[in-house]
Amino acid sequence: MLPEQHKTLSLQYLINESMLGNSRMQELLYRKFAVTMYYQCLRYLKNTGDAEDVVQEGFIKVFANLHKYRNEGSFEGWIRKIMTRSALSYLRDNKKYNYHTDIEDAHEIKEPNIFDTLAEKDITRIVTQLSPEGKKIFILHVVEGYNHREIAAILGCNESTSKSQYYRSRTRLQKILLKSA
Repeated sequence: MLPEQHKTLSLQYLINESMLGNSRMQELLYRKFAVTMYYQCLRYLKNTGDAEDVVQEGFIKVFANLHKYRNEGSFEGWIRKIMTRSALSYLRDNKKYNYHTDIEDAHEIKEPNIFDTLAEKDITRIVTQLSPEGKKIFILHVVEGYNHREIAAILGCNESTSKSQYYRSRTRLQKILLKSA
């Protein structure tokens, strides 16, 4: 089968055949989502090599758990959750990503909400200036749409920690954007 032919196969067929262990269909399923998931992982990780490693590990989990996909919601969203959790697990397990941040005093933001006018790609581009923990929480909340309770469960922290890290990240990004405007 040629790589172009996977576009004509239904997603459900690819999933079913992949569950049965059909390596050709697994490869086609991988090719269909690999680039998108690579960029998903790159949002959390600092370099391309780490993102590639996480995508590989993530797809191993996808194929091992295909039987758990219940056809509820989008399949891509299901894979995205696996990739996000794989990236966060990678960050947690690799000491090169550990950090120590200074806690800034919280104060009310009086500037206009500049995030309302930005596209996701613009936010992703500037979010690299945040601390690793702030970056994770900001992306999980703003881009992925998780609430603070869910973020706390994913990262193993308090809900209030998620909220305060998000607030600090948002404040820092607003300052950066206002300086560049």
